[in-house]
This record gives sequence, C-alpha cells and structure tokens, in this order.
Amino acid sequence: MKRTLAIGDIHGGLKGLKQLLARIDSKEDDQLIFLGDYVDGWSESAQVIQYLMEFSKRQECIFIKGNHDVWCEDWLREEKAPAVWQQHGGKGTIASYKDFSKSEKKAHLKFFEAMPLFHIDDQDRLFIHAGFTSMHGVAHETYEENFYFDRTLWEMALVADRFVQKNAFNYPNRLKHYHEIFIGHTPTLNFNETEPMKALNVWNVDTGAAFTGPLSAIDIDSKTVIQSDTVQSLYPYEKGRNKN
Repeated sequence: MKRTLAIGDIHGGLKGLKQLLARIDSKEDDQLIFLGDYVDGWSESAQVIQYLMEFSKRQECIFIKGNHDVWCEDWLREEKAPAVWQQHGGKGTIASYKDFSKSEKKAHLKFFEAMPLFHIDDQDRLFIHAGFTSMHGVAHETYEENFYFDRTLWEMALVADRFVQKNAFNYPNRLKHYHEIFIGHTPTLNFNETEPMKALNVWNVDTGAAFTGPLSAIDIDSKTVIQSDTVQSLYPYEKGRNKN
C-alpha cells in the first residue's frame, strides 16, 4: 500500500536523515512530505539540501519551506546574513557551503524558491511548517511569515485539547477547515516529549533533531512513528544550534 509520511525538522543533520530514510525503507509509490527547516544546526546543511535534491529524483517528495530555509534562501540570493540567523545556525550553514561552486549554490537557491509554504491533500490534510492565524484557513492568511513563524496554532491546540471534544461548539474555528494538520517548528522537547505529539487534530512532528532529540517521520494514515537515533549522538563533537 502507498504510504504518505510527514518528516520533521532536519536542521543540517544529514546522518540522521540518511538513517531515518533507511528505516523508513520507502517504496516507489510512497510520498514523503518534509515539513521544513532543512538547514541550520548540525554541520551538513548544504549537504542535506544536495542529498534531498538527488533523493527527490527517485522518490515522490514535497518540501515545505521553513523559517530557517527562508533565511538561507535570502543568503543564497543576496548574501544577506542577518544577526538573528547567524545566531541560530546560519553561521554553520554558511560554513557548510565553503566547497560548493556558484552553480551548485544557484541550483540550491532554485530548490528553495520552488518550495511551497503549505500543502493540502485530497483529504483536507494540511502540511505546514509552523501555522497560520486566519479564522478562514491558509488561503486567507494575511501575513506569509505566519506560515513559517507562527506558534499560536500549536499553543492553541495544546490548551484547547484539555477542554474541547471533537465537533463541540467551542472547537477552534481555525482547525475546522482541515481534517488534520501536520506541523514542525516547535520542538516537542519543549514539552518533555521525544515523539510526535497530537493536540486536537494537530500533529507536531518536530522532535528536536536540532538539539537532543531524534529526527522523526509519521505515517499519516496508520500513525506509525519511525525515528533516527538522537541526532546529537551522530554528531558527538558538535553542539547543534541555539533554540529558536
């Protein structure tokens, strides 16, 4: 049977990515939906992008754009390196590109530029890096930045999950537009969890691969979780990135 798997934030951890994909053991008709933040963290950000570009030639993939990807894209296009980016992994990402040619960097830029900000499948399941704020869904979002920076969607789902039953009158309007929502951006480590978390119809698949957690994938139908080892253990001489 064809599977669709959502994959959390990679943050330059190529070793974790390769290990996870080997454990997924994807078949030709499987679809992999990556939830963004491919760069900034461990030392192989540019190498992650190169690997994913090659991997997508033989596997159906959708690459959602995250906030760290926006920063890297801007740097590749205009060599902009704002302090906030450098402080949260950008410095290491720039270093990872030292052996890449201009043409290779240009190809990476095109890869970033082609990334959608969200994806909605034929069962009204939304895949997005962070969230959105419009009560009318992503199509009515006023600020594009919310797609890759917003945390209020997840925060709201966490709080409401305690008090709201499915189809209740007070079920949050923002969530009613989609059967399920799959996000990254906010590490589940913040809530002392190392596996994907569910709150109402929102699944958070960022299990903190940038820090002390594993890289995770979830089969969106069966809800089977597949994980790498903790990515930190694969880069024992590195520190990862600062939280943001």
